[in-house]
Amino acid sequence: MGLFNRKSKGSADTESVTSKLSPTTSNLQSPPPTKAMNGNSSFPPSPLAANIALPPPPDPAVDPASYLRSIHAVRDRSRLIHQRAKKNQLNHFDVDPSKFGETAAYVVSIIKRDFAPEYHTIPPHGRWQHFEVGGRQRIDQLLTSWPNKIDAQERTRRLIDLFLVSVLLDAGAGNRWSYKSKESGRTYRRSEGLAVASLEMFKAGYFSGDPTEPYQVNAAGLNRLSVGQLGIGLQVSEANPLAGMEGRASLLANLGEALQNPKYFGPTSRPGNMLDYLLSHPSTQASSVPIVLIPTLWTVLMDGLASIWPASRSQIGGIPLGDAWRCSSMPSPPRAQPWENIVPFHKLTQWLCYSLMGPMTRLLNVQFAGVELLTGLPEYRNGGLLIDTGLITLKPADAKRGLDAYRHNAMVKGQPSMEVVPLFSTDDDVVVEWRAVTIGFLDDLLIEVNRLLKLNGSDKLSLAQMLEAGSWKGGRELAEVSRPNTKQPPIMILSDGTVF
Repeated sequence: MGLFNRKSKGSADTESVTSKLSPTTSNLQSPPPTKAMNGNSSFPPSPLAANIALPPPPDPAVDPASYLRSIHAVRDRSRLIHQRAKKNQLNHFDVDPSKFGETAAYVVSIIKRDFAPEYHTIPPHGRWQHFEVGGRQRIDQLLTSWPNKIDAQERTRRLIDLFLVSVLLDAGAGNRWSYKSKESGRTYRRSEGLAVASLEMFKAGYFSGDPTEPYQVNAAGLNRLSVGQLGIGLQVSEANPLAGMEGRASLLANLGEALQNPKYFGPTSRPGNMLDYLLSHPSTQASSVPIVLIPTLWTVLMDGLASIWPASRSQIGGIPLGDAWRCSSMPSPPRAQPWENIVPFHKLTQWLCYSLMGPMTRLLNVQFAGVELLTGLPEYRNGGLLIDTGLITLKPADAKRGLDAYRHNAMVKGQPSMEVVPLFSTDDDVVVEWRAVTIGFLDDLLIEVNRLLKLNGSDKLSLAQMLEAGSWKGGRELAEVSRPNTKQPPIMILSDGTVF
């Protein structure tokens, strides 16, 4: 593959992806892949779900804030920047369309390595797999540890409790943090480390206000959880710093307040009580199996958790929009309305959707209509894949600005100072454009990946499966090869722990 021979421009004869990289190189592989339980549990649209009419998005001309907070707006608005990318008209990146085929071929090679020919066993992208790092079925073990009197609905509520908190803690951990499991003694890093840490904290009752009921998350437990206690649970110290620690603690504190909404979270103020709301909602179809509309789940997460996000985010009419940012590549006044230059991503809310569907599907066989509304996650592994394969390249002026920012940041104690890459804040126009174009190219990659795998009809991979088995994993593995000391993405983002 020509991809593996590409040399980065402007660097000292180094290859950002070298011929040493091979999808079969054992030391570069991700942890052993987890295969879907009970056949294909990848949220395939059942015949019944496929025929259910979905509610239309809010009208942006009438209520732009509600529109930008909807799942429909994520792909709609990012599409404008993707269209510019296809014409190589981005403000901050050059696009080399000749690299698209090589990028797709690389993703396919990762998928084939781990799953061929049983592609139907690829699980959907979600938090569940992170708990199984090292090949240990921790969630299955957790379920079997509970007595038989705990019925399937309560088991699902408990997993929703756990998964929601774990996802909110799952922002970039940085390069120096690690977690040593109290159960196995093994050390884990990054997303998997945060997953194992949050699971062990859950089992220890960190998030419960009732010491006799440790296996739950409720408002009382989160309200008494201090930054110091959270740090102890995550094993944070001066020698083991966790990026965005204050932001994570703030999210959980705000979650404690948000859970005191009985409409969504019941009288006991638990995330898991959203299950009861969803199953009893008028839009939920009660046929042979429950069919929940994705827009209904989205409303619970966006409206129910609206107050947890930092107030400094973009707003319209005083209404916070969450993970939505202004971008110079979007239409702007006076030729457009003020809301039109905002690109919504709602990455953590989408990550919650993907992750919370897992327990409901596996334990209660709940089906979901409208899964196709969800997008690829606009984060640095998927986005890093596009840069490390040469499909997009940061323009020189922005690269210089980012490198200057990195060198300045490296002077701060505890910040990385090797394997220099451009550095930007979350709200920087570079990052916003990068995230938007990532969504569009992930949609394109799904089509090409299925074509290369010769999968058709119901055998096609879903977007959630490609994210899990290909793009996210491929982005991580390329980072490990290109920057082996830090394993960081090709662009470093200053994170507050509430976006990435």
